[in-house]
Amino acid sequence: MPDRRHILAGLTTTAVTAVASRQVWAAASIKPDEASALLVIDVQNCFLPGGSLAVKDGEQVVPVINRIAKSFANVVMTQDWHTAGHISFASSHSGKKPFETVDLPYGKQVLWPDHCVQGTDGASLSKDLAIPQAGLVIRKGFHKDVDSYSAFTEADGKTTTGLAAYLKARKLKRLFVAGLATDFCVAWTALDARKAGFETYVVEDACRGIDTQGSLAKAWTNMAKAGVKRIQSGDIVV
Repeated sequence: MPDRRHILAGLTTTAVTAVASRQVWAAASIKPDEASALLVIDVQNCFLPGGSLAVKDGEQVVPVINRIAKSFANVVMTQDWHTAGHISFASSHSGKKPFETVDLPYGKQVLWPDHCVQGTDGASLSKDLAIPQAGLVIRKGFHKDVDSYSAFTEADGKTTTGLAAYLKARKLKRLFVAGLATDFCVAWTALDARKAGFETYVVEDACRGIDTQGSLAKAWTNMAKAGVKRIQSGDIVV
């Protein structure tokens, strides 16, 4: 049987370890610097309650994004900006329904309800976003014959938006991604950010997913394999 000294020594070690763990956690809190940027992905009316492609609980990301955005001097926002009759719309394919897939020249395409058509209220950014320092809005998906989930590269894998060049010209190295939807535009943006050489974080509670046919779990797996870091808004020093 261990004597009292051994017990006390063990308790002391446990307490020290616990304190050290708390200190490490505190030290791990992330403070955005001048080389950091927040990417706010597609927080548009079509993806919010009442929209044609509403993401469940999508409106809940807005106050979280507004709060963490205060820590960033550099913010880029994106908008889906589709033509009428866009190739990604189910209505453009006879006999097809939303969320079915088709094979297109650039690969498999999920078909969506008509959404974020150029110039419509549905394509507008949420009026509740409060990020006056946002320096750039990237519009994507405006080529009629190719979809564009990522803020960096369209679904053909070769047509770029110019975002990577912009960020590198600004000497930005660390990206934090938030918005809609986790398993599509957020994930594709994060994966392309890693391909472009950026340190990349996805702020989980500042995103919401669609999760069709297991897409959400698959997206997180793919992001983890690519080295994307999964964090919560509370990990960011505001």
